[in-house]
Amino acid sequence: MHQQALGETMQALKMVWTRWPKKGRMQAGADADSTIFDPAPVKDNSTIKAAGLPSTGIPYVIVNGTIVVKESKVLKGVYPGPPIIAKIKK
Repeated sequence: MHQQALGETMQALKMVWTRWPKKGRMQAGADADSTIFDPAPVKDNSTIKAAGLPSTGIPYVIVNGTIVVKESKVLKGVYPGPPIIAKIKK
């Protein structure tokens, strides 16, 4: 990984862990979201006009202990936790 990108990644992780200390750990009481996939068939289907289209090739996503993608299908009406929203810089 390029040195600058590595530094930026470490800064981002530090910010996440400082703001949400229980995020990203696979242990009891932690708040970890998991995605199970083989990277080869993953495809981003979103476009400028259809930004909400889900990717394909990701069979399972678990959020806050709840399956939200099962057998590559996004489950409707499943919202296991609050969204993380960041301000957009212009």
